Amino acid sequence: MLDNTFQKITSIDEIRHFFKDGMTIMFGGFGGIGTPPGLVDAIIESNIKELTLIGNDTGFPDIGIGKVVTNKQAKRLIVSHIGSNPNAGKFMTNGELEIEFSPQGTLAERIRAGGMGLAGILTDVGADTEVVSQNKQTCEIDGKPFLIETALTADISIVLAQKADPYGNLIFNKSARNNNPLVSMAGKVTIAEVDEIVPLGELDPEAIITSGVFVDYIIPSKGVNWKWVWEQK
Repeated sequence: MLDNTFQKITSIDEIRHFFKDGMTIMFGGFGGIGTPPGLVDAIIESNIKELTLIGNDTGFPDIGIGKVVTNKQAKRLIVSHIGSNPNAGKFMTNGELEIEFSPQGTLAERIRAGGMGLAGILTDVGADTEVVSQNKQTCEIDGKPFLIETALTADISIVLAQKADPYGNLIFNKSARNNNPLVSMAGKVTIAEVDEIVPLGELDPEAIITSGVFVDYIIPSKGVNWKWVWEQK
């Protein structure tokens, strides 16, 4: 029998109530690769507005988180670039969308810091550039200037994984892993959309990238085989 203590598998309908106007959503993905498509569609269908989105980029107009941006559900983005989504650039230019740019490595470290419970990180990237350092706190260590970049967290983190067990241990698919493990750690609630769900004990412990302790809910992607779940109930 499946131990219900570790049963985190649910449906999109059961987690829709988490999505609310004005919330902060952090997402995994790189140009749409590694962004959970079912959860993105759920955000669009919920028609929530005034969102702050945190992730590597804005995907494409109709791919990844770009669909949410194109649908004008976001008011603010914290990303490393928007070049692949012309809608994001247009909305920024006409004042409909606020964008905070963060260098890719710095962004990843800010997310990691959020997941680890740190207040922020120090970086020398841009510390000696007036445009980058304006409105940011700075400090000096051994005579060298550093920017103080605040840690990033979110109300909800959404990620895509290749495999999960009922406890939420995750394995990712090659480069689709990208920043999903970091994002998994930084949400108050983390929801993982997965391509395959396997019984407890089937995943090689050495292959697990994200521990189930960081995952609150597991959503099966389309086509997931639930036969083994029903057999164990």
